[in-house]
This record gives sequence, C-alpha cells and structure tokens, in this order.
Amino acid sequence: MQDTDFRKVRLEKLEKIKALGWNPYPASFDKKNTIADSLKSEGKKVKTAGKIFSYREHGNIAFADLKDESGKIQIFFQKKLLGGEYKNLRLLDIGDYIGVEGGVIKTTAGEISIAPTSYTLLTKSLSPLPSEFFGLKDTEKRYRQRYLDLLLNPEVRERFNTRTKLVSGVREYLDSLGFWEVETPTLQPLYGGANAKPFKTHVNALDRDVYLRIADELYLKRLIIGGYEKVYEICKDFRNEGIDHTHFPEFTMIEWYEAYADYTRVMDVTEGLFKHLAKKLYGHTTLAVDDKKIDIGKEWPRIEMSAIIKEKLDLDLDKETEKSLLEYAKKNCPGIQLVGGETKGQLIFAIFEHKITKLLIDPTWIIDYPEDVSPLSKPHRSKSGWVERFEGYIGGKEICDGWSELTDPQIQRQRFAQDTKVARKDKEEAQQVDEDFLTAMEYGMPPLGGIGIGIDRLVMFFTNTWALKEVMLFPNLRSEEGK
Repeated sequence: MQDTDFRKVRLEKLEKIKALGWNPYPASFDKKNTIADSLKSEGKKVKTAGKIFSYREHGNIAFADLKDESGKIQIFFQKKLLGGEYKNLRLLDIGDYIGVEGGVIKTTAGEISIAPTSYTLLTKSLSPLPSEFFGLKDTEKRYRQRYLDLLLNPEVRERFNTRTKLVSGVREYLDSLGFWEVETPTLQPLYGGANAKPFKTHVNALDRDVYLRIADELYLKRLIIGGYEKVYEICKDFRNEGIDHTHFPEFTMIEWYEAYADYTRVMDVTEGLFKHLAKKLYGHTTLAVDDKKIDIGKEWPRIEMSAIIKEKLDLDLDKETEKSLLEYAKKNCPGIQLVGGETKGQLIFAIFEHKITKLLIDPTWIIDYPEDVSPLSKPHRSKSGWVERFEGYIGGKEICDGWSELTDPQIQRQRFAQDTKVARKDKEEAQQVDEDFLTAMEYGMPPLGGIGIGIDRLVMFFTNTWALKEVMLFPNLRSEEGK
C-alpha cells in the first residue's frame, strides 16, 4: 500500500472518530506518570500517555508499544476491562498519541505492562511512520525530517541530549569562575572578529545595510572596556562560506574574555573546561576520538609552532624565506590551496595546517603564531613577528583558538588596515577597519585574554561524531527541487 493509500484510510478513520463524538485533537491530558515511572510501579494504578509504536490484536486482547521521552512500555488491552470501548481500538494507528489509565501488571510472558481500564485518543496521526524495524537510514531524509530521525533512531536523540548537557556544563563552569553571560547584536553595522565572508541584509526602519555577525569578539571587548572583567556569550554566528564535515554557514560559538589575563591563563581555563565536561558527561576523562582512546585528564603540553615545524619538518623558520617556504609548500604539500602573494607568515600557517595538525593526537596546545595571520592578537613579548596566540588539538583535530588580546589601538588600526591587503581568495574575508571599536579602545582596554570555541565542534568531539550536520538539529540543505 502506498503512503497516499495509508493516509486515505487514516482520514476515513478520522471521520469515524468524529462521528463517535471523540475529539481527535484535545487540548490537554492529565499525565500523572512517565513511562519510566510506570515500569517501576507493578501492582499500582498509573495514568500516562505517549505515542503508539506497534499494535497487534488477538481476538479479545490487543498489545501496543507506547513510548514517551522516558522509555517504552507494553499496553495490554483487554475486552473484559474496556467493555464496549474495546472495539474502537481499531480506529487507532501506529503514530497516534493516546492516554491510558490502569493497573501495572506482569504478563504471563514476564513483561511489565499497563492493563488499561480506559484510554483516550490525544492526536490522530495522518501519515504512517517509516518501518521501525529498518529505522530511518537515508541520511538526507534524516536531516530534512529530523523529527522522524529523533523518533526512530534513539542514538540521535541521545546525541542531542548530550549537546544540551554540554552547553549546560559550559555555563556551569564559567559561571563558577565569576563570568557574566551576556548578549550582543546579531545584526551589526560592520562585521569583524574573524576572517570570514559575511551575510548582508538591510534594516528598513534604519535604511541601512547591516551584516549578520561572523563573531561576537569586538562587542565582548567593548564590554571589557565598559568595566566588565569576565564575560562570555553563547550565540549563533554566520559565515557565507562553504559546507563540509566541519564547517557550516550557520553555527554556534562560545567566546569568553577575561581582563588581566594572558593566553597562558586562557589555556588553563579552557583545559579545565574540557576536563569538567568530560567528567560531567561521562564520569571520566578518557574519550574516543575516531578509533582512538585519548585521555584528556593529563596536563596538555604547550609547543611553539616554530619548534614543532622544525622537529617534524626540519624547517628552521628563522632561516627560511617567503621564496623557500613557497617552494617547500609546492613540493611537499599536495592539494594545498595558495592564491599567490602569500606572506611568510601565511605560508608558515598553511604548511603547519597541511602537514602538522594531523599528527597532534594527544591533547596539545600549539602556541605563538605568525603576526600576519592573527590581526587581533597581542605581539609576542619576546619574539618579533610572532603573536601570543594558541590553538588546541586533540585527535588531529583543531578544537579551539584564542590569544592574548591586542590592547594598543594604534597597532590595532595598523593590523586592520594590513589585513585588508594580505593575499586571500575573497577580500571580503579580511578584518574591516572598525572605527567605533577603535574609538572604544582609545578609552582604554585592560590586558585581557580571549577564546572562541565552536559549540557544534565541541559536541562532535564529545560524541565522537565527525559530521557537523549530525550535531545540528535542523541544518539548512539545498532545496529538493534544486538538488
């Protein structure tokens, strides 16, 4: 039978239900017990509700599986208990929501069940669920119809439950350290805080073009200038760029900034956050990353980018030039994307990402980055041409990025201007010269450190799920007509 035929049958049942005087879509139900509670209530009377996932009838008895978000229980319908209402069970279908009231018993087969003395239709479903035996396996359909994915694939629901617990754990940890959670604008007159192509829109009431934020960094720093000493925000950011397993145009970020801190303090706090989340979610610090077991509970080493490049690639960056690095990249980095005109710092960073990151399996901080790929970072206190920036890597994957923040408004202006000129595929990805932010800086910004971590990527890491769409409830997809 086709889905359209099933729907026709259900519509016919709906009319019969209405003719009986039933309301197929009542406003509420006095649900007193969860299914999980009912499973522990043998010998007691319960009143619960849920969705029917199976139904089978045998003469004067019928069985159904009823699920709510807490679990699944068998419903043991009996004509002797329901009387004339028993015959109307045939008007129910898999997918309907019902409420039941009755005693909790153990059947002769040993299964805990509810034996209803009454039942109530709460919602009549018009479309049949996909076969639960096979589940919902088509990946694109799972993303397009996430509600079915959640209904039919318990591991998916558990993954998103983990996401909720993780976000709660982030707040719990930062709140305990005295951070203030804040909200900054999504629509911004100028984009900044990262190198990314923005989405542009127009505010009719103001008659001005604005951008969806690519980061909240510059507004959080304004709050530090305004007297806050510890702030964080969990928010949606938008970057009008490509889609792959770890990047998406709409994503969730956590950024935090702490006055009087440098990048060493930010690394300490971040390392503590990862350990806190591991213990909160799993009770231990050994996690699966791909097919590896990695203990994040130990102290994470801090290795200078120049040192690891020298160790792994035998490149002495003090002696290398733009020309020699470009030759090395072309010869030893197949598939590396270069646009021409890269600076020495850009080449160092490109070679590092192409050759080194996949080797960083155990938790590792890579510190001290080239100045010309880090326009918001404070100059290194002892190494000219470098800045106090770090990235965290686990399992060969980047998990966070932060730095000692630049607080000199004159240098910041130079960096903004310089960033608009460096080689990149799309000039819109450059940091813009934000005059309002520079004005704010001139009123004085204390020493501070900051970091940004993708919440989606954090969930990928803690669930060992390395496809971004698997940790986003409703990812945007290409229209079905345009596939």
